[in-house]
Amino acid sequence: MWLSPFYPSPQADAGYDVADYRDIDPLFGTLADADKLIAEARSRNLRVIVDLVPNHTSSAHRWFQAALPAAPGSPERSRYIFRDGLGPAGDQPPNDWQSVFGGPAWTRTVDADGQPGQWYLHLFDTGQPDLNWDNPEVHAEFLDVLRFWLDRGVDGFRVDVAHGLIKQADLADWQEPQEILSGNEIDKPRPPMWDQDGVHEIYRQWRQVLDSYPGERVLVAEAWVEPAERLARYVRPDEMHQAFNFEYLLAAWSAPAQYAVITRSLEATDSVGAPTTWVLSNHDVVRHASRLGLPVGTVRPNGIGIGDPQPDAALGLRRARAATLLMLALPGSAYLYQGEELGLPEHTTLPDEARQDPTWARSGHTQRGRDGCRVPIPWEADAPSYGFGPTDASWLPQPPLWAEYALDRQRDVPGSTYELYRTALRLRRAHGLGRGTLEWLSSGDEVLSFRNGELTVLTNFGAAPVPVPAGAELLAASAPLDDDGTVPTDVTVWLRG
Repeated sequence: MWLSPFYPSPQADAGYDVADYRDIDPLFGTLADADKLIAEARSRNLRVIVDLVPNHTSSAHRWFQAALPAAPGSPERSRYIFRDGLGPAGDQPPNDWQSVFGGPAWTRTVDADGQPGQWYLHLFDTGQPDLNWDNPEVHAEFLDVLRFWLDRGVDGFRVDVAHGLIKQADLADWQEPQEILSGNEIDKPRPPMWDQDGVHEIYRQWRQVLDSYPGERVLVAEAWVEPAERLARYVRPDEMHQAFNFEYLLAAWSAPAQYAVITRSLEATDSVGAPTTWVLSNHDVVRHASRLGLPVGTVRPNGIGIGDPQPDAALGLRRARAATLLMLALPGSAYLYQGEELGLPEHTTLPDEARQDPTWARSGHTQRGRDGCRVPIPWEADAPSYGFGPTDASWLPQPPLWAEYALDRQRDVPGSTYELYRTALRLRRAHGLGRGTLEWLSSGDEVLSFRNGELTVLTNFGAAPVPVPAGAELLAASAPLDDDGTVPTDVTVWLRG
């Protein structure tokens, strides 16, 4: 289980603005509750990974509160990235960097005498000031935070914005769009705020801490880094264990695109002896049951809302099921985002007034952001808030059509998306697919086929049905085969023999 941030926070960015890294926000419980959760998970053979946010703190963090009244150049300010402004009056930001959420990445402070002061860097919201990882005190603080949670029994950390901790020393201007949710284009220089070589020394230190604890503890990088060879640097033997494969998440729904990204990913991680990861949805992107319902080649939207082009829900779910069965057959580690096992679509008609993602406001209401994939999932079709809580007041409103996706409508129902996931996960474990190897059988324009152990996996991306190899036993299919036993379009099958 990977838990997103549960620390004390003003919730400027869904908890990714951490005010205290060693406690639990009262919204979610107490440290005693966290200890109980970890113990209960372990008793069920589950491991718990917690989110760590080292690129920035909350502006409510005690360090930043101490920095604001402190003098320029003081030890308090040196924990963050404060700079004088440009221009005769210092009223221009120190450089042209833009926030990932929209608008400038710098905010000017006000001195104790009421006069404008220095500027501080925040690559995200104004309530998320970036830490200065050139300061040894920052290094020491996070080594202690790691030990705090490892001592409480957590099994590892998903590291937020793992590629952003170190900034280019001169804070040079960057004329390109400031986007974290897309990797660096191969033919362009690396942005001065992302994927700097200095991050790797940090993770070597962290790995030493994790390796000093008994059992298997894991570091997982959220690093939006391309090309795959560059991402593989994060999972060298003395650094992180895994890194999310966002190039795969972003790949188009076509046989050539899928073949290319799978091949690149496996070659890159094999070169450093690390497992490849596969992921289709997470809390930062439009759910793949909706994303795949847009025309192939559509630029991935940063949220979908009222008035936007709407996905084809039936097509999206059909492709999502096929994509999932393809993904779960690949060697390596697969990550599932809560609710995708129900086939949940994005909430594409979320009222704009209910939106909480700072992207919506900071982009001038041009980017709807991530709220649509963060709506609480439905457990019971006929319960208040579909079983999420005792009333209908869920923290983001749920769409009425979600009743049909509720767990109690799908459990033990043959052909449901939930049962498809259960079947695929059982077969994945039984056949050792995660620890297997991939052998390509077909990689044309319309069909993708490979072997992993004794299983043959085939996905039909084309319009024409595809025959199943003679004598093959069907173990799983993302949708029913045609009456003549052929594989229709947008369907993945697992075969034996």
